[in-house]
Amino acid sequence: MTKFLLSVHVLAAIVAIGPVTVAASMFPPAARRAHAATAGDETDLGTVRLLHRICRIYAKLGLAVPLFGFATAAAMGVLGDGWLTASIALTAAAAGILVAFVLPRQEEVLDALGADNALERTDTVQLAMFTGAFNLLWATVTIIMIVRPGSTTGA
Repeated sequence: MTKFLLSVHVLAAIVAIGPVTVAASMFPPAARRAHAATAGDETDLGTVRLLHRICRIYAKLGLAVPLFGFATAAAMGVLGDGWLTASIALTAAAAGILVAFVLPRQEEVLDALGADNALERTDTVQLAMFTGAFNLLWATVTIIMIVRPGSTTGA
């Protein structure tokens, strides 16, 4: 059962968190392109809307990652281990940044683009900063999960 739970946990992380990290990273430059586009050209704005939709939908799907992570940790008997506690804290921080800063800022940028391109460069720069923090936290969690203390892989 542990191998099944671990497999679902890893697949959920790849399928759900991967698209959020990529789409969120692509959003600020796409928003700048949409802002610079000529009037009447909706292609770039459509791309920005799509990237935001991907982030919203896959963020919800990403809830499966900690759900299966807890189930896996319980099956492995490692719920009290320090590396897992650190991973849980970093995952919570990443989720908090996504929900409190990235997604709302993306909506603000979309609103600004819809309001006769009232977008400021600082809006996309700040969004890129929060997105980078979100991505860095996920990368750190991934590294901890791979190189965790007491790993059975011998790495």
